Amino acid sequence: MNRYAGVLLSVTSLPSRYGIGCFDRAAYDFVDWLEKAGQRYWQILPLGATSHGASDDSPYQSYSAFAGNPYMISLDALIEEGVLTREECDAVDFGSNPAKVDFDKLNENRLALLHKAYERSNISQNPDYRRFCRDNGWWLDDYALFMALKRFFGDVPFQQWPQDIRMHWGFALDYYNRELYFDVEFQKYLQFQFDRQWTKLKAYANAKHIRIVGDIPIYVSPDGADVWAHPELFQVDGNNCSTAIAGCPPDAFAADGQVWGNPLYRWDYHRSTGFDWWCSRMWYSFKLYDVVRVDHFRGFDEYFSIPVGASSAKEGHWEKGPGMDLFHTIRWRLGNVDIIAEDLGLMTDGVRRLVRDSGCPNMKVLQFAIDPADIGAANDYWPHNYNSNCVAYTGTHDNETVAGWYAGLDAASRKQVRDYLGDYYTPDSQIHKALVNLMMTTVAKDCIIPIQDHLGLGNEARMNQPGTVGFNWRWRLTPGQLTDALAQELLALVKRTGRANWDALKKEN
Repeated sequence: MNRYAGVLLSVTSLPSRYGIGCFDRAAYDFVDWLEKAGQRYWQILPLGATSHGASDDSPYQSYSAFAGNPYMISLDALIEEGVLTREECDAVDFGSNPAKVDFDKLNENRLALLHKAYERSNISQNPDYRRFCRDNGWWLDDYALFMALKRFFGDVPFQQWPQDIRMHWGFALDYYNRELYFDVEFQKYLQFQFDRQWTKLKAYANAKHIRIVGDIPIYVSPDGADVWAHPELFQVDGNNCSTAIAGCPPDAFAADGQVWGNPLYRWDYHRSTGFDWWCSRMWYSFKLYDVVRVDHFRGFDEYFSIPVGASSAKEGHWEKGPGMDLFHTIRWRLGNVDIIAEDLGLMTDGVRRLVRDSGCPNMKVLQFAIDPADIGAANDYWPHNYNSNCVAYTGTHDNETVAGWYAGLDAASRKQVRDYLGDYYTPDSQIHKALVNLMMTTVAKDCIIPIQDHLGLGNEARMNQPGTVGFNWRWRLTPGQLTDALAQELLALVKRTGRANWDALKKEN
């Protein structure tokens, strides 16, 4: 069995002169850097179109299970296309801190630039655009109209729209498609540009034998095109308002649990259709990515149901999910696709059985292993307990950086780390390297490390703190942080641990 390594980095965290990481030169440079570092995988966060405001622009709260994030469209590419000028882009305020995304400024200014590009594009005459709209109309038509309606109705949740369009009645769809024609076409233009630019970037990575690990949330947004257009798929009432919502019980991330607010699926209905919507979603995901990490995989075994209006997640309870019926159907219809099971959180025998029966590699996160009261004999996250069919991580986007995590441990926990490593001499400032090396030497099939941990950054570089809003998803690399010296250090590491991507390195050898 081949063993490989990869790096976790959100596209939005790439450096860029225009406020947020996107599909510009920095993305291609990062692929080149991965190639030099002998990496096989680039794992990203969800690429979906995020909502602005209370959701903190979370990539796990998207307006659609299929649409891409317009923020990731490269303005440089539009300048080269001739529909924007360098002067126009340089004149826009995208925020003053190159190490942080300013979502308020992006929401205010970036879409205005993109609309200017659309107005100059004469897009309706482009045969590639017309082909894209025809091939993707099954999701694109509803999404584009939904986004146009959001703007028309002042960005209020769709449950507050007039009844005829809120309920997706045919005559209302016809009326608003006529009245909002150019706004609808603008949304389709954005998706066309996103698809074209992402497809080109992915092809560039694949040509260098680097595979893209995508990430899809199990749930969709309550205020999104999926619920609006297909309420029959979800646990909603006659006004398309959720009757129960998703979350999780108290765990290591949140003492009171988490109330996510997403609508829950009507799994009985999905089963009656042969899981058509889920198969379509997975098929589309495998157009975008080579490997798909499914967030909250345990929800397919049991999902946590919280009554609408509950004061906390403690009022929720577990319900049975679709189990292996869904995965048998996906394999039957799509073949032996590569799925990573994000099975973190409360583990039960049922979840373990589903992971095993599905054959999907699951996730092992080092930070979950440390417990001075546990000698490690039964803890699934101690490296000596891994099996080969898993993916090893120092941490995820929801964790502290490994350097920040170690710095915050109490004395007993630090001693446990040092005892496990057998390392009492490496200075604290370099302990991240020993921990990364530990994960690389495990039997795990693959090992994917957040770029923050390779750089040894503290919690100022943390991507998300679950249960909080106002400062998440903003961290970015700055130009010059990814050096040739670090690439050579990683290359030496993957070579000595048997994880080198020799297909990408064959020109060297």
